[in-house]
Amino acid sequence: MEPSFFYGALYVNYALTVGIGIFAFVISMLVFELSLNVSFGVIIGVLILLTPLTIRLSRLIWINIFVKYRKNSSASSE
Repeated sequence: MEPSFFYGALYVNYALTVGIGIFAFVISMLVFELSLNVSFGVIIGVLILLTPLTIRLSRLIWINIFVKYRKNSSASSE
């Protein structure tokens, strides 16, 4: 893997965590009607818990932009 692959995945991870953070904020404010400080605590907790998932998912998204899966590829061993 080239180092630039991980830089690209970093930008995808940033977008994922911003989206998750906004979603957690909206849910905590509108559904549970928590205060602003408690909402930020919820956001931090959710993002820490989902860090392994977002890192893996961002790598998968980034590589699927450039590498397409071909089921019957001739590169497979026969």
